[in-house]
Amino acid sequence: MDQEVKNKEELFRSALTHPSIKSVRSFGLWMAVEFDSFEICKLVIDRCIAAGLLTDWFLFAPNCLRISPPLIISEAQVKKAAAIICESIP
Repeated sequence: MDQEVKNKEELFRSALTHPSIKSVRSFGLWMAVEFDSFEICKLVIDRCIAAGLLTDWFLFAPNCLRISPPLIISEAQVKKAAAIICESIP
């Protein structure tokens, strides 16, 4: 895996901190942010979309928010996306 992608993965992981996040699992920039329930995850997704950040959940893990940006995402965009996600958590 490219070092630049690893750095962006670590930046996402370090920025995604909130008491309601149970875990953050990742392989490169393909990430799953786990919440207690689908209801919380869906609320976060709806708020992210309203704020201009497209995301969704995993069909096999409906309580996990999916992050899968293009590998060329900038560090500033990573920080902004993580901030939108954290601000969207109730």
